Amino acid sequence: MRAYTGGVPLGTVRALAYTIPTDKPEADGTIAWDSTTLVLVEIDAGGKTGLGYTYTSASVLPLIEQLLTKTIQRFDAFDIPGAWLAMQRSVRNLGREGLAATAISAVDCALWDLKAKLLDVPLVQLLGRLRDVVPIYGSGGFTTYTDDDLREQFSHWIANEGCRWVKMKIGTDPARDPHRVGVARAAIGERGLFVDANGALDIKQAAALAACFEEQKVAWFEEPVSSDDLEGLRRLRDLLPGDMEVAAGEYGYTADYFRRMLDAGAVDVLQADATRCGGITGFMQAANLADAHHVALSAHCAPALHLHAACAAPRLRHQEWFHDHVRIERMLFDGAPAPHDGVIAPDLSRPGCGLEFKHADAQCYRVH
Repeated sequence: MRAYTGGVPLGTVRALAYTIPTDKPEADGTIAWDSTTLVLVEIDAGGKTGLGYTYTSASVLPLIEQLLTKTIQRFDAFDIPGAWLAMQRSVRNLGREGLAATAISAVDCALWDLKAKLLDVPLVQLLGRLRDVVPIYGSGGFTTYTDDDLREQFSHWIANEGCRWVKMKIGTDPARDPHRVGVARAAIGERGLFVDANGALDIKQAAALAACFEEQKVAWFEEPVSSDDLEGLRRLRDLLPGDMEVAAGEYGYTADYFRRMLDAGAVDVLQADATRCGGITGFMQAANLADAHHVALSAHCAPALHLHAACAAPRLRHQEWFHDHVRIERMLFDGAPAPHDGVIAPDLSRPGCGLEFKHADAQCYRVH
């Protein structure tokens, strides 16, 4: 197959949104939800189509279809750094974070997928492979779940998918959380147990719960307080038991955010999400910042999208195997990874990120 070496103008850009109901009511320590919206971006060039996506609001469609499309179409398909920087500058007066960042993320991921397809290579080959497989941790355990729901979900991840760790939500009812964590511990035996408060607690609440969680061998406390409270996170690192790690970063939209978090010594493990932080380009920036600070990295959500970048990221510890996104990616993407013995691996026989969107299957969820 002919491999392109440059000079490929970008063609049509398409942005589509799909809202998929959850299989059960879900909540964490700060919000509740009953559906998830996926925004898909496809970019044509040189007879190939690049695919990217993000989990965000359908309100970003006009931003992608108008401003970002106009911004990138003066660039060659191989000039991803130039297109990425131009997109960042184009949203200066809108604000780079939040919705604009998620829109840029989807476009950037599509550009990387397109470039790899034009070269007829898997994306990880472009990024530079550091590992062949990526460990996953099962993530769900929503605060709306009954004890039986927790047992069923966690037991499935361990028995069927080989997860070494599982993570559950806490913070809706802190007084009940030690019981819920006890249920989880009994279900998973000696496997690693993580908790995630989504910033719902204050420092005293978090420290008191951590004392209970220490007895239940909780290894990771994610966003015990707001991730905007970098000083609070740093103080909790000093207060928590020595072997319990503080993790945060999933709401990082820019490299500047990750740098501030790392400079503050706020986390033991930095989380980064390519669907929010500027796509593959932004994710690799976060990975390099974590590496420079000698801090471990964990990829947040969207496992199918992260897989190739996760194989290339220095200091990557694991990938979140988030219940909602795993379910959606299995439903709507051909080539979505399947775990084996607690790890996922890219299919190196497929170019790009290895995914193809099932448009016909997704049509019933389309947001018009």
